[in-house]
Amino acid sequence: MIRTFLVELALFLVPFVAYALFLAATRNGALDAGAWRLPVLGWLTLAAFVVLIGSFVVMAQFGGAPPRSDYVPAHVENGRLVPGHFE
Repeated sequence: MIRTFLVELALFLVPFVAYALFLAATRNGALDAGAWRLPVLGWLTLAAFVVLIGSFVVMAQFGGAPPRSDYVPAHVENGRLVPGHFE
């Protein structure tokens, strides 16, 4: 669960990092407070939410178990732990 959270957090931060790299490349100063005005932060936050929602859609569409599969919970067979899986 923590891996999923960290991936989504990284995807949320992508627009902010891209803007900071843009500022650094144009030598406008990524640490300059004037470059991070409220309207810019608003657009970056909106872009971050679009990336985040897009990643949720992609994860829901292409991740998870195959359709009509049954989950077999973890169990012990012959003294060995068999992890849960889909069949």
